[in-house]
This record gives sequence, structure tokens and C-alpha cells, in this order.
Amino acid sequence: MATSNSSSNAGALFARLIGAIVALSGLALTGGGLYLAILGGSWYYLIAGIAMLVSGIQLIRRRMSGAWIFALVLLGTVIWSAWESGLNYWRWIPRLDLVLILSILVALVTPALHQGLSRRAGVSSAGVLFLALVIAGALAFVPGRGYEKLESVPDVASANAFVTDVGSKQMSDAPAAKNWAAYGGDDAATRYSQLDQITPNNVDELQVAWHYHTGDVVKEKWGTENTPLKVGDDLYVCTGHDILISLDAATGEENWRYDPQVPDKAIPYTAACRGVTYYRVPQDRLKEASSAATPAESEHSTAPSDAATTTSDTEQTVADTSDIACRERIIVGTLDARLIEVDAQTGKPCSSFGQHGQVDITRHMGPTPPGYVAIDTAPVVVRNVLVTGHQVLDGQSASEPSGVIKGYDVVTGELLWAWDPAKPEQSKPLTGDAIYKRGSPNMWTTAIGDSQLGMVYLPMGNALPDYWSSNRNKAEKTYSSGIVALNVETGLPAWHFQSAHNDVWDYDLGAQPTLIDFPTDHGKVPALILPTKQAEIYVLNRKTGKPLGGGVEERPVPQGGVEPTQRSPTQPFSRYANLRFPPLTPRDTWGMSPFDQLYCRIQFQRARYDGPYTPPMANQPYIQYPSYNGGSDWGSVAIDPTRGVIIANYNNMAMYNQLVPRARVKALGWSTRIEKNQGATSVEGAGAPQVGAPFGVDINAGWRNPYTGLLCTQPPYGGIRAIDLASGETLWDRPLGTARANGPWGIESHLPINIGTPNNGGSVVTAGGLVFIAAATDNLFRALDIETGKTVWSAPLPAGGQANPIVYKANGREYVMIRASGHHFMHTPKGDSVIAYALPRQDDDS
Repeated sequence: MATSNSSSNAGALFARLIGAIVALSGLALTGGGLYLAILGGSWYYLIAGIAMLVSGIQLIRRRMSGAWIFALVLLGTVIWSAWESGLNYWRWIPRLDLVLILSILVALVTPALHQGLSRRAGVSSAGVLFLALVIAGALAFVPGRGYEKLESVPDVASANAFVTDVGSKQMSDAPAAKNWAAYGGDDAATRYSQLDQITPNNVDELQVAWHYHTGDVVKEKWGTENTPLKVGDDLYVCTGHDILISLDAATGEENWRYDPQVPDKAIPYTAACRGVTYYRVPQDRLKEASSAATPAESEHSTAPSDAATTTSDTEQTVADTSDIACRERIIVGTLDARLIEVDAQTGKPCSSFGQHGQVDITRHMGPTPPGYVAIDTAPVVVRNVLVTGHQVLDGQSASEPSGVIKGYDVVTGELLWAWDPAKPEQSKPLTGDAIYKRGSPNMWTTAIGDSQLGMVYLPMGNALPDYWSSNRNKAEKTYSSGIVALNVETGLPAWHFQSAHNDVWDYDLGAQPTLIDFPTDHGKVPALILPTKQAEIYVLNRKTGKPLGGGVEERPVPQGGVEPTQRSPTQPFSRYANLRFPPLTPRDTWGMSPFDQLYCRIQFQRARYDGPYTPPMANQPYIQYPSYNGGSDWGSVAIDPTRGVIIANYNNMAMYNQLVPRARVKALGWSTRIEKNQGATSVEGAGAPQVGAPFGVDINAGWRNPYTGLLCTQPPYGGIRAIDLASGETLWDRPLGTARANGPWGIESHLPINIGTPNNGGSVVTAGGLVFIAAATDNLFRALDIETGKTVWSAPLPAGGQANPIVYKANGREYVMIRASGHHFMHTPKGDSVIAYALPRQDDDS
């Protein structure tokens, strides 16, 4: 009898506890649901919340009506979820998970309620519901979710089917299959390797051939993003502090290193060194290269005097006096705004270039505080002209340094021309105390050149500040956020194509274009493939800038905002191909439960969102979709020219922004980096003061829920797609990245669920029929079968793989290499690894 009473008391206590949980859940949903309904959103949360609140109270009173009311909540939720979600699995999760879990608990306590179910019936009901929960959870692991195969990948047609002629003076114009001689593999930036030793049939045998540590781990704002070069027997790597390192390509052993002594205070937003440039001095310039020239306008560097080269045996401060050794050169741009050339064989500076092997690009830019002007990508050489742009630190003010593009004699460092987008008709270098216009559009990413045509193609950024346009002149509005083709001999524009008119969304071009021959009804045309952050892919005639592949359509876009007269009534959209998803709706908001999904849904209703190019707002938040992280960003695309296939990885994220009036900016204490006298800035755009504009800007990059850290939109957040190069049609598409290193509150879930994560970095395609890519935030390096897009091999990395891989051959063996240094913006772990993979040697026991 005592045992029976004790059991009954325990059951009653459990019922009241579950009732309290149900009531509190209902109370939360009622409050949030009422606010959402007032905002014009879904009434489900309010209705379900009230019902749960009543159910919980009745359960506390041990009334069976509480269980029946909750059963109606479950039934109604299922019906509502089916109506809102259809067969979209990700939408079901936050709508049903909590209700289903609570249903199991309610079923278990029904035997303890007055006139409740029998113990057997209660447990059986709970068992059925638990089985439904297990099945629902198991569905997350179903392979192939989000995968689409729409068309067959074309067969190999010809080794030169889409290959274009960009010249033949440099090794990188048409490198041997064993080399990776340019940032994009070759000077056309195809990111394609002719090697075929590794195939889908044997890729699962890949193993680490060697693993090298650079020793340079950036403490804050890490993200080297580095793609090494491989020329001859050597690899050339750079680090977050722009340290140049030469390695033996077969063994990973260090040959030499050159440290330019870049200070931490020079790091802008990220300590990136995306790539370096290889150059071989032509025969007719050897005499000139061997004499140490100091031309009047060579923009001599004021670099640290203790920059040093270290070999494996000795350490010495170098001052090379015989530049004949600099026949082959490695060129790096530094975060403290220098161009440096060193001997590819020894790492010693080439004294014929500028002053002691370097030039300072900030001449005639006016004040340039540390970190405000930085070169973080590989310069490009076209017809012996070394062309560089630079990053200008975002979000600080309207009068930051100019974005002027400069062209130098690659051998001597003499400044040949300087093109400022604010004064596009001029390219003669300034003299005396004159400075280039402050805040003009810059080119922070990687350009591409065509020595055959004598053109350099500049993927341009925005005029500053990013989110205010009234202070821009006509030229800045014309030559920003688009591709500009300069005549490399004169430094003057030949043509331009704008991908965002009067941009106030930070839709600068991040991807390096790719050069191909594009088929048309009138034969092949020298063309340029241009991916954008807006998820558009354009094809342009690179002689004239005329759109190909169906052309470009100007479509009406939302108007208004804080500068209604500044907004363009239309924006360009590609009729060739795109990586776009449908516009967002409230149904696309997401979370791990109805609570955080409700929070995001309220945010959606509070914001203005009228589709792409919703203008910036100050009186309410606004949603920007796609985000400034892509679409396609600096990883760009890879192209198989033999099959005619584009491989494009992409991001699918939104941003939650709001302009902040100047008085409020001051009250919040937002100030520029120089005012704070601090190092690298925190989150790009978040709390950006935009001094000189009426508004600062507050940006939630990725639109993260501040309470869980999860994104407010449903997966996938990133993917990879194969596109037919000739037609622009999608061949296959799939999410890229699992949840293994992702989860709420920054806790790694270790779950191999293919959610499609945000990704930065690109891919490489091989003649062996494989696509190699890291990029995703799950810290895996993958090989995909180009025929199907399916993963055929993967390996965990010791740090984030936000970089482009390379493929090369050494001593008859094919290697696949990735730099794993992580990325602060992508929330991946930092590191300093250079890892090469290869098939086992035939004489290996393994």
C-alpha cells in the first residue's frame, strides 16, 4: 500500500512538472506570438501558445483535458507544418521538434491524471511518438538531401575546347601540367589541372604525403586564404604576415624563407595573403634586370630595414648586389602596402626592383594609417607591367585612402601609370604633393590579364563608405562594383561593365574572373567569366565588354530608403547562369526550436525586405539577400575546358542590417580604428561608424540569432554546382559542408549531417575527373566526382580550409595540396598547416 501511494505521488509530481514545462513553453509562445501577429505575421504561435498554456495548467491540475488539448496542439502543428513546409525537411525541424518531445512526455504522464489512460496505453502512445521522433531525426542523415542531378556532364571533347590564348611570354600563360604557376593555376585562372593520376577509382587511397608548419599563426583575425605556387621543383607559400617560404614540392622540406617584418598593426580585417606571383625576366630585359635602378618615381619603400632571408643552414640580412640571380622572381604584396620581389631560388630581394627589392604603393595617397591600405592578394603581370590594387579598410569613413590602381615596370619598379576610378580619363602618375581622391573605388581582390590583347581586367570594389552613396561623383558611380578593362600600356579604360549600379550593399566583386574562348553562332569569342556576390554569372566579350550567353537583363528593383533619389530603378541580372535561390519568405526563417525560429520570424516581420537590392533603411532593419559574402566570393570558380563545365561553390546567406543616425553612432561610442588606436577590427561592418556620412551601419553578417549563434534562415547555407559552360544550364547541384564542426552556442555537433555550410575558398578540377575543395566550415577536404557531384573521398583538416587547393606533379607523383590556416570570419580554428596528399608509392608496403 505504501509503495502504491509513493508511486502515485511520484506520478502526480511528474505530471505537474511536465504541466509546468508545457505552460511555460505556452507562455513564451503566446507572448512572442502576440507580437508577431501584431506585426502581421503568422497567428500559429499565438494560437498554439494559448492552447499549450491552457494544457499546461490543466496538466498541473492533473486533468486529462490537458492531455487532449495538447493532442490538438500536436495535430494542429502537424497540419500547419505540412502547409508551410511541404516536403522541405529543414522547415519541419523547428516547427515540430519541441511539440513532439513534449507530446512524448505528456503521454507518459497520462496514467497519473484523473480519468487518465492506462499505464499500458500511456506508455504505448509515448512509444509511438518516440518512434516518430527517431524516424524524424534519422531523416537528417539521409544521404543526397538537396542534391539535384539535372543533366549529364559533357564528355571530354578536346583538350583545347574552351582554352584561350592569353600570350606565351611567361610560364604561367600556358604552364606545364606538372606546375601550378599562377594564383588561378594559369594566367587564364581556369583552376584546372591536366593531371589524371588520381581518379574516382583510386582517390580513396589518398594519404598525407607530407605536412609542413609555417610557424606563423596569427593570434587574431587569422585567415591566410593562401594558394601556393608550384614551379619546377619548388612550392612558394606565403603566411598571414606575408612571410615567403619556398618548399621542396616532393618532400615539403624548407628551402628558404623571407620575412618582410609586417607588424600586427598592419593587419586590416583579415591577415590574408591569398597568393604570390611568379615572373621570369625575358632575355631582352636581363641586362636591365642586372643593374640596380632607382628611377625618380619608383615609389621607394620605407620598409623595415631588418627584413631578412633565412635558408635552411644560415640566417642573414640580405642586400643582394648581383641581380642577375633574379632571373626568376617571386612577387608578393604585403599588408603594409609594399610590393616585394625576391629571387625564386634564394629568397634574396631583387635590388633592381625599386629600392632594395621593394616599392611603397602609398605614395600620393595622403595619410594612410596602419591597416587602412593593404595588399592581400597576388599582383598580376601583363606585358611586363606589374599591376596591383589594394584593400581599403571598410566602414571607417568617407575620406579613407584612394583606391588608385598602379602599374609598375615589373623589372625596375618604375611607376608607369596610375589609374584612379574617380578620374578615369587620367593615368599619368602624380608628382609633388598631389594626392589621389580619397575614398575612390578600390580593387581588393585578384585581377586577371591578357598579354595577347594587352588588357588587364579589374574586379572593382565600391566607393567609400559602402552604405552611403550621396557623396560619390559620377565617375565613382560608374567605375565601382564592376569589371574595368584597362589598356595595360596606357592605364586607361578600354571598356567597363557594372554588376551593381551605385552599390550600397557592399556588392563589390570578390571573385577573380576566368578567361576562356566562348562558343557563339559566329564562332569562338575571347571571353571572360564573371561570378558575383549577387550570385550572378556573366559572360563578357573581353575585347569589347559586350555580354554573351543570352546577355544581361535590367530588372526593376525596390526603391526608397534613406537616399531615394540615388537608387537605380533597375539592376543587372544575368540571362546566362546564376547561383540564386528564390527570394526569402517568413517560412524560410529557422532555428533549432519554435522559440528561436519565432525570434527570427519576428525579426523578419520587423524588417523591410522586398527582394534583391532592398535599399538601406534607418527607421527599421532591412534584410540583404544574398549577403556580401556571396553568391561567389574570392574563391571564384573552376573550369574544366575539356568538358566545358564550370564548377562554382557558393554561399546562401542573408544579412540583417540597419543604418544608425550619426547622433546614435556617437552615443554608442562607435569610432574609427585610428581613433581607437587599435589593431584589426572585429566584425566587418558591425558597428561601422562611416564618418563623413549621416549614418553608421550595424550589420548582422549571416543574420545570426544572438542567443544561439545559429543562422536565422534555413539550410543549406552553401553549396557547389556544375554548370554547362556553353549553355549556362545547371548539370548538378548539392549542399557543401556538414554539421560536424557546427552547432548552437558554438558547440560542435560532430554530426555528419549535410546541411550545406557557409564556405570561403574555391575548387580545383582535374583531368582525372575530380573536383577538390575544402572551403566549408566543417574542416573537411573533399574530392567530388565531376560526373555526379558526389563525395568520393574526404579527410579532416587540423584547421579551417578556407583557401583554394592546388594540384601538381613532382618526381612523377601527383599531389593535391591545401593550406589549412582557418578563418576568424568563418569561425574555423586557426593553424599554419601546408598539407600535401598523394597516392601511396608503388613500392610502399601500404
